[in-house]
This record gives sequence, structure tokens and C-alpha cells, in this order.
Amino acid sequence: MVFPTTGLEPAESARTMIRGDAMRLEKGAATGAAGLTDMKLKSVRWIVPFVMATAGWAAASYAQGIVIPGAGPVNRSMAGAGVAAPLDAAGAIHWNPASITALDSSEFVIGAELLYLNTHIGSSVAAGAFGPDAPPVSLSGETRSDSGVSVLPTVAVAFQPQDSPWTFGLGLFSVGGFGMNLPASPAAPPLNPILSPSVGVGSVYSKLAVLQLVPTAALKLSDRLSIGLAPTISIADAALDPNFLAAPDGSGYPSATHTRTHWGLGFQVGIYYETENDWHFGASYKSPQWLEEFTFYSVDGAGDPRTDRLNVDYPAIVSIGAAYYGLLRTVWAIDARYVDYANTQLFGDNAGFGENLAATGLGWQSVFSVATGVQYQLTDALSARVGYVFSENPIPDENTFYNVGSTAIYQHIVSVGASWRLTGNTSLVIAYLKAFENSISGPWEAPGAGPLPGTSVTARQTIDCLVTGLQVKF
Repeated sequence: MVFPTTGLEPAESARTMIRGDAMRLEKGAATGAAGLTDMKLKSVRWIVPFVMATAGWAAASYAQGIVIPGAGPVNRSMAGAGVAAPLDAAGAIHWNPASITALDSSEFVIGAELLYLNTHIGSSVAAGAFGPDAPPVSLSGETRSDSGVSVLPTVAVAFQPQDSPWTFGLGLFSVGGFGMNLPASPAAPPLNPILSPSVGVGSVYSKLAVLQLVPTAALKLSDRLSIGLAPTISIADAALDPNFLAAPDGSGYPSATHTRTHWGLGFQVGIYYETENDWHFGASYKSPQWLEEFTFYSVDGAGDPRTDRLNVDYPAIVSIGAAYYGLLRTVWAIDARYVDYANTQLFGDNAGFGENLAATGLGWQSVFSVATGVQYQLTDALSARVGYVFSENPIPDENTFYNVGSTAIYQHIVSVGASWRLTGNTSLVIAYLKAFENSISGPWEAPGAGPLPGTSVTARQTIDCLVTGLQVKF
């Protein structure tokens, strides 16, 4: 494996080029900020974390990696607990297709989620980390992503034909979505090395929007037992710039912005059971979403057409849940969930660089999570909900370098919400969620050389989310 600009082995290439530039740095250091402006550690551009661009695939908005743990304002205010507590059509279709038979009536739900990501990427390089006097001074800094506010839609309808054991549903959900917009760091201190054009990758732009269409059918086998089945159709839109999942050429890594919407297929099945003593139980399985191969068009360093391809899937999910309806005006629900990232293309692939210097994978682990929520009916027209979800972190610290843009590291989210009946059949629903700050940190890595002593990169993020919608029964 060689660096694309030198033909030398990676470690030697880095040392050779950095030593040459270190002479300019050492001279410039005497003049402070002006000296750092002359810094041109070109070789480091080839060992910058590829996920500064793959945030478009790996950055998630929520606690379970790229999996959004809930759908619609009611289910979100319950922290996503809903496998055995079908409180609305959206949560029931999303987590357990069998449970739509237990809805009070046919209903329609429409909602929108306003998501604010507060993302920070920091890095540091100690003096001499890349070789003698390279760099001659320590460098460190942190940058906030200008991600703005994203809007995630939810639409769901469940229809119960009169005197029929069947219930039918259709859902359109945002199952993943985010935006990353990291400006390049200035050359003068304080600079953020990993985003510096002279040391790292420069500016980074990425986005991901994954929608899922879920036509659903559920059959009531008895007064207490139901089963459900739903094919899942996924629609994904993504952009990456630069694209470190592709091999670099003479001008560096290509962009991945010229593409189209890509489609995927999967399925989900569920079972739902109501006992005689007010306990309800449920379980569901969501298959992987097998997405078609992504294709990106760009140009190479010579200006000739270039096509890059990427294989990535959405992980399988296993959920079990219980709910208790025995307390006056109260519903309590708890779910346990397993997300199988380890066996999902791209996410479960080993983190590292291939011989062509393209990234090989993210190195995520499969995770367990637990969500619980309580709904209390304050009056005939007003109900309130609170919830909490805990999830394991899918990204080991040692793989931070490969997941700088993958902000899927949350472990604690709290939620509150309420429903207010506007008319006999229509309720206004609102929810607020807060994901508390979590972070991961690890060393930079060089192709063929492994971790670089004296370097670090850190990703940290919090989330604020406002969800609102209408629930209409008919």
C-alpha cells in the first residue's frame, strides 16, 4: 500500500514529506500565527478519518445508532416504548404490526419532528507527532457543525373493517436523518487540525435522509392474540463531500454529491398478546433493509469522468415489550431492543483502510437498548407522558478515528409529551426530547502504521427535538 502522491510506504511517506514541511513550520513558528499559516503537511491529508465524509451514512440522530427509536409524537413522548402499548397508529405500525388490532378505532396520524443537532468535532496533534519537529508546535481545536434544524415527517393510518378480524395500516416514517456541515479550520491558531486544509481534510458536507414506507396487515387470531406482517420499502438520499469511502486520485478524495434516490426492501413481523390480568406482551422482528448499490458520479484529477459505488444496508432489529394497563388512567410500557450493526454492510465491516486508501468500514458493534414510558390520563381531554431510553454505544473508542462524523453515540434520552383533545375525534399531540451529551475519543491512524501517538480526535453531541402532530380517530 502506498500513498497516492509519493509511491513510498505509508509511514515513511508521512515522515519524509512532513520532515520537509517541518523546516518551514519551524521557521514560521518564530512568528506565531503567521508561521502556522505556512504549514503544508500534505501527507496527513491521506490519513485523515474517512468518516469526516461518511457522516452521511453513519451519523445518526439518536441513541441506537442510525435507528430512530420511535415514530410519531405519541410514541416519541413514550421514549419509543410501544411494542406492547399501541397508543397510536404510528407507534404501533412502526414497532409491532400485530398491535394495530388493539387500537381503539381506525385512526390517522400526521406529525413533524424538528431536530436540532449540536455537534462538535475536536482534534489535537502534539509537537513531533508526525516525526521530528513535525509539527514544531502542538495543535488543537474544536469546530461546531452548522447543521441547522432538520424536519422529519411521520404519516400513519390504521383501518379496522367492521366485523373483521383483519386490521390494515400504512405508515411513512423517517427512520434515519441528519446533516453535517463542518467548515474548514483556519490555518492560524487556534486551529482544528483534522479540519485544517493544510493538515487534515478541510471542510466537510454530508446529509442523509431515510424514509420507510410500511404497508401493514394484522390478523386477530383470538380475542387476545394477534399477528402482523409488513413489507418495508426504504428510500434513501445521501450526499458526501469529500467521499473517503472511495479511493483517492491525484487531486484527493472525490465528492459524492451527484447521485439519485436509492431504494431498498425488507420486512417486519410481530406478535401481540393481552393477558387476563392487564398485562400486554409483544415481540417483533425487522429484517435488514437491503438497499441497492449507491452510485456517485464525479471527475478525477485529470478531469475525466469517475464513478464510485458503495454497498450499505440498514440493520436488523429485534424488539420485545410489555405494558401494564391495570392502574387507573395509566399505561406503563417497557421495551428491550437489539440492533444488529455487527452484521450490517458498512457499519459492521472492520474499520481501516484498504490497499487503495479507501475506507473499509466503520467497525460498529451490535447494541442493546431499553426504553420505558408512562402515560397518565389527567382529564377526559388531556393526557401526559414521560419516557426514558438507554442504549449501548455502538462505536468503540478505538474506532473514533473512523467515526468522527458518526454522531451515533447517545446513551441517555428523556422525553415528555401531552395530547389535548380538540374535538371528539381529533387530538393535538406534542413532545420534547433531550439527548444528553456523550462523546468518544481515540487516536488518529495512518494506513499501514496504525495509531499515531500524540494525536487524538473527539466527537461529542447533544440533541434537542420538538415533535408535534394530529391524531384523528374515525
